[in-house]
Amino acid sequence: MLDFSRAKISMIIAICLLAIYYALPNILPKDIRESASSVLSSHTLNLGLDLQGGVHLLWDVDFDGYLVDKYAEMEYAVRERLRKNRIGYRNLRVVEGKLVFTLRDSSHASQLEEIFKDYYLEAELEINGAAISLAYRPDRLSTMKTDVISQAIETVRRRVDAMGTREPIIQRQGDSRLLLQVPGESDPQRIIDMVGTTGQMTFHLMDATNPFPKKKPVHIPAGTKLLQGTENITGRTYYLVRKKVELKGDSLIGAGATFDEANRPAVSFRFDTPGARKFGQITKKNIGKPFAIVLDGKVISAPNIRTAILGGSGIITGSNSMQESSDLALLLRSGALPADMSVLEQRSVGPSLGKDSIEAGKMAAMLGVVLVVIFMIICYGLFGVFSTIALAMNMILIIAALSFFQATLTLPGIAGMVLTMGMAVDANVLIFERIREEISSGKTPFAAVDHAFRQALKTIVDSNITTLMATILLYAYGSGAVKGFAVTLSIGILASMFSAILLTRMMVVLWLKKNKPTTIPI
Repeated sequence: MLDFSRAKISMIIAICLLAIYYALPNILPKDIRESASSVLSSHTLNLGLDLQGGVHLLWDVDFDGYLVDKYAEMEYAVRERLRKNRIGYRNLRVVEGKLVFTLRDSSHASQLEEIFKDYYLEAELEINGAAISLAYRPDRLSTMKTDVISQAIETVRRRVDAMGTREPIIQRQGDSRLLLQVPGESDPQRIIDMVGTTGQMTFHLMDATNPFPKKKPVHIPAGTKLLQGTENITGRTYYLVRKKVELKGDSLIGAGATFDEANRPAVSFRFDTPGARKFGQITKKNIGKPFAIVLDGKVISAPNIRTAILGGSGIITGSNSMQESSDLALLLRSGALPADMSVLEQRSVGPSLGKDSIEAGKMAAMLGVVLVVIFMIICYGLFGVFSTIALAMNMILIIAALSFFQATLTLPGIAGMVLTMGMAVDANVLIFERIREEISSGKTPFAAVDHAFRQALKTIVDSNITTLMATILLYAYGSGAVKGFAVTLSIGILASMFSAILLTRMMVVLWLKKNKPTTIPI
């Protein structure tokens, strides 16, 4: 245990210097950090919502509304298949979570199983004479609900990340709720507007006879629906749009803010290869006809198709500002939410509360360090100084690791750091007390230190591994603040093992070999 090769010493020093390199930007003033950005590491600690303030939002994902849309798609598909197979029906509609209709001729019921066989994995077909129903299976509904929440989380993450926010917390709560915490955000309404907008863009052909009614029509032709325009579109209030979706926005692969021919803000978009091919076919067949671009149930643009658009790209006009164009482009790039979301709970944490938390955490950490240092020096003298140096390096290692991995530091994380300080010296106490016992038994300084490190090593490793296992379970089954505590404590455990087993031992061994003492000042 007293053999330290030059390679091992160099490795320990290199680790310590690397830790200082990554930890240093966190304590330097911002102006110095910016002026020396080419030399210093760009990685710094991210402060959590409870330390720097921000926005806390709890959303409810409308799965029932999503299911209504899915049944609407099923209704359209069923109508098309029945017409294709020349099967007469009436009263096709959705009732109490089922798609129901009645056959005009009950003898056609035997054909339905073949017509709808591809639905059997997700829907149940029930035939009762001429009365027919289709309904999603319970297991399929459960899977759909899980998929909707997962897709909503991923879409929200893309939108929040695109706004330049660092380390947002986005997680599922319960069956249909989504928690979003955005540290450092000062405009909660913008987060709500950007995240809560469904962003579902569809392309429709319009009614051939009266696409732009000047007033709300009394009769709406079959196969069409009446939509309103956004506030940006002037001169027209109502639009008669065909229900059939010609193309969905999920074929988009790019969108960005730009300017139109009149130098007004607009949004450019681009389809993937299949979408571009389909878009080209639609525009080629409908030259001279109006074409509606619908976003979340409102018409945002309704241009006439002048020529076939074969390149798979186009622009959306009507934005009032570049910020509006940028926000719309962000929505289109991030993809549509699978379902509508509504805010159930909104809280804003002010930066003053975060500042108070940081100051309280600093005071607790400083007080803990001071008390530990005083105790170690009084009890163990020079060896207490060695442990103090190791303790300082232990803290630097924790900060460096959190900075390198761009982890988020929260109040529980600070608690984990304070707890780590006590655990860091615990290993040194075990070693130093063991050295005292060996000296009392008559061993020489070299033999006492060697035997003490050998015997204490097993206890240190066992105790730290059991604690590390507990933190892994906390991280696996905890959430939010509990995970932050587990991460900080895990890093602290590994850092304390390094500082006790390697760093403290190296300092003690180097001191012994240099001074060759006859007694140990402990």
